[in-house]
Amino acid sequence: MVPRHERRRSTNLCYRAAVDSPLIETERLRVDDAGIAAIDGLTLATTARRAVILGAARALFEAASGMRPIAHGSLRVLGVPVADAVAEGLVAGAPLDVPLPPDWTARGYIVWSARLAGKGKDEASSLARDAIDRLKIGAAADALLKNAPLPVRRATSIAAAIATGARAIFMDDPLVTLPEELARPLGQIVASALADRAWAVFAPRLAITLPIALHAGEAIVVAGSEVAAQGTPAELATRDRSYALDVHGDADALKARLEEGGARVDARSPAPPPRRLVVDLGPNQTTRDVLSCAESAGAVIVELRPLARAFA
Repeated sequence: MVPRHERRRSTNLCYRAAVDSPLIETERLRVDDAGIAAIDGLTLATTARRAVILGAARALFEAASGMRPIAHGSLRVLGVPVADAVAEGLVAGAPLDVPLPPDWTARGYIVWSARLAGKGKDEASSLARDAIDRLKIGAAADALLKNAPLPVRRATSIAAAIATGARAIFMDDPLVTLPEELARPLGQIVASALADRAWAVFAPRLAITLPIALHAGEAIVVAGSEVAAQGTPAELATRDRSYALDVHGDADALKARLEEGGARVDARSPAPPPRRLVVDLGPNQTTRDVLSCAESAGAVIVELRPLARAFA
């Protein structure tokens, strides 16, 4: 067992290291799911303290939250290796629709989360009260979770993460499947609740009009195991002429033909195939031109994804 004073010194070092570091930073990251690579070779670094990460495999959320081990490469949270960030209490995750004990109350579950993070009884109760107030679930906090509506259950998962005292909260998209009349108010509550924390939401896609997207300082679109686009949500949502292409065959010849027609092309994944190209179409180009260029270049496009679709 590490002496208490050594644990405190380690924590202080981690906090100092976190001041100017990216919220999430990976290098050649591989994360496996059932022995198969769900992510393999992902390198990214956020630049904002509030981010939405779109299109990535769920394994990235789980790894960043400390719920799934890393097979290869590195993953740092606020400048600290993720395993240390979890141990030091820097980060906590709020998974989507986690099974909650049906005969517990939301308050009991949130207090338990704080105790699990090493908080004493009185501090855990205080942190739970604060988290309940932040998520505005006071009216339902002492009712059994088996009777709780879905927005309350999702708010409870986030409150449980907040009650750990973590500086960074990572969320599996809490708004997914909710109708807009429920998603919008919950999104606003979550954004307000985390006003003093760093946070990231991981989602397949996210409506640009929802409060979480509007409060995020940055969006990263992941295609496979690569960053296809990075910028503010507003910037990426308007890139309706930008596409990620997975290409078999002569991708370099396709790139050259697209650029001759006025496109801007960023080539990724040099090997193995398929190669990935990120294409911003020229002013007179359409997707039909992309297919025509592929045919003349002897390339086969196996997938073509509009980047703006991440905000559909």
